[in-house]
Amino acid sequence: MLLSSLCPLLGGGTAMPGGGQEPGSYYVGVDVGTGSVRAALVDQRGVLLAFADQPINQWEPQFNHHEQSSEDIWAACGVVTKNLRETCWDKAGHFFDLPDFLSWKATGVTARSLCSLVCKWTYSAEKGWDDSFWKLIGLEDFVADNYSKIGNQVLPPGASLGNGLTPEAARDLGLPAGIAVAASLIDAHAGGLGVIGADVRGHGLACEGQPVTSRLAVICGTSSCHMGISKDPIFVPGVWGPYFSAMVPGFWLNEGGQSVTGKLIDHVVQGHAAFPELQAKATARCQSVYAYLNSHLDLIKKARPVGFLTVDLHVWPDFHGNRSPLADLTLKGMVTGLKLSQDLDDLAILYLATVQAIAFGTRLIIEALEAAGHSLSTLFLCGGLSKNPLFVQMHADITGMPVVLSQEVESVLVGAAILGACASGDFASVQEAMSRMSKVGKVVFPRLEDKRYYDKKYQVFLKLVEHQKEYAAIMKGD
Repeated sequence: MLLSSLCPLLGGGTAMPGGGQEPGSYYVGVDVGTGSVRAALVDQRGVLLAFADQPINQWEPQFNHHEQSSEDIWAACGVVTKNLRETCWDKAGHFFDLPDFLSWKATGVTARSLCSLVCKWTYSAEKGWDDSFWKLIGLEDFVADNYSKIGNQVLPPGASLGNGLTPEAARDLGLPAGIAVAASLIDAHAGGLGVIGADVRGHGLACEGQPVTSRLAVICGTSSCHMGISKDPIFVPGVWGPYFSAMVPGFWLNEGGQSVTGKLIDHVVQGHAAFPELQAKATARCQSVYAYLNSHLDLIKKARPVGFLTVDLHVWPDFHGNRSPLADLTLKGMVTGLKLSQDLDDLAILYLATVQAIAFGTRLIIEALEAAGHSLSTLFLCGGLSKNPLFVQMHADITGMPVVLSQEVESVLVGAAILGACASGDFASVQEAMSRMSKVGKVVFPRLEDKRYYDKKYQVFLKLVEHQKEYAAIMKGD
């Protein structure tokens, strides 16, 4: 069945949200199948703009006899066409980022966190929402009713929400009703909050006598985020921000990042021909594959530092494009120095070269931050990859900076708890809670005697991406 030119049904061909198409005619296609009726709204270019379906009742009065009702089918046609008029769009009361959704479920308060809105929703801490942006992308609906669907009350992270935990949420979570709930943070930002403010006295670190802006938090798991803060806004090409009060209240945040770092290490290791052998040997020793690889590297390095095993093997790690500081999603991964061998030694050295490449990527981000005006002296690492001592040591050696690891491994959870402590009123500020609740666990210093080696490898690292761009230009040329 085809229902043609239903412009009045859709308000005279008004552009659909997010589509940006010129006003024109729209068409509804209806498909009556055995189990359901489906309908779609399609524009003149053949683009499907909305979809709805409705099950059809079926009866089996006796074995191998099936019946359906024509009235039921017609009613289902009415349901799906009406649903196209009123979509998951017109019925939506609120649009939340996940942290704000969880806060709303906990408290019933629709206030948004400044962190979520500034970092992901183009909100300005100084100017608020920009109406022209929503109109430009065809989402002017968001401006209506004083931004009620996307947030007209915005609170800094750690601010107390409403009357705390609702009775319903308290039952779901097994906690007392009324306890304080804080305006939230994005997970990586909570990790940064959980490590960057630690009291470092007595550890021989340069940052002990420097402001907190000399510290760079690196949250490294499936992907990596590099969080640097400043008293004044600093614009860094290829790095997100600056965002005001998005992590530490009163400070501007720049956020660099590397996509799928942990995933890349898994990909390289698990895709190697020697991975089944590695798995078997690691299992026999009751070790993770990465603990086994680290010990294997110590065995084969002989008298040299372990990092020198990759003198002829170099990796560019952007197998999934570059987020910072090149901001180029077209970039690909590169490996130079491969041999015919596929044994466990070969796998271990390729794993080492990949870890080093990720650390060189961090060095590149640090150089971009410092060139724009940041002054950094110490790395604070957290997340799953920070549990890998090779990953940590390579970051120290390659950046030339000491690495601080938290006493509590789960720094994201500590950061979230810091917000709760502030919301409860137990601390006067987020900064006070950070200094009291963040603890130094271990400090890893760089092997400065290896600096010249890593400086040379870094030159090769930069040449890899330079050459990749040259190859792309050649292939695009006439």
